[in-house]
Amino acid sequence: MQADHDIPDDQQRDGTEGFVSSYLLYLLAAASEAASAQFHAHVRKAGLRVPEWRVLAWLHDRDGEMITRLALISLIEQSRLTKIIIQMEERGLVTRQGDKADRRRVRVWLTKSGRDLSQQLVADARQHETGLLSKLEGGDAARLKQALITLLDVLENDSTA
Repeated sequence: MQADHDIPDDQQRDGTEGFVSSYLLYLLAAASEAASAQFHAHVRKAGLRVPEWRVLAWLHDRDGEMITRLALISLIEQSRLTKIIIQMEERGLVTRQGDKADRRRVRVWLTKSGRDLSQQLVADARQHETGLLSKLEGGDAARLKQALITLLDVLENDSTA
């Protein structure tokens, strides 16, 4: 009888594909972790933590966003993100201002220094993404991105229903 450790990584004892190796949530997480690792090292070399990079990247496209929305996009709990935003403000990357329509809301804006850094890192991220997607053949890259966008839209709509 064959020992368990002799079974190929992606197969179960009966020869079928294992659960984890084909489980969508594992595949998404593992792909994200592997793809992000290289670029996150680049972000850290630029003097940022990953949550700060996420904030800068989002503000690059939508400057003046509210902290509540930044928390969702940055995948960070709001009170933790508020502390990060304060630290970023102290470093001269962002500034916080009360919303003109509703003073209870706080919006975050890039400073010139933050904008310059975000522009450089977004360009670097685009180059990194191009390299990753070039490893996929045919139209897989475009299909993958569209499938993930669709999945996120569906999940967001499901959670608000």
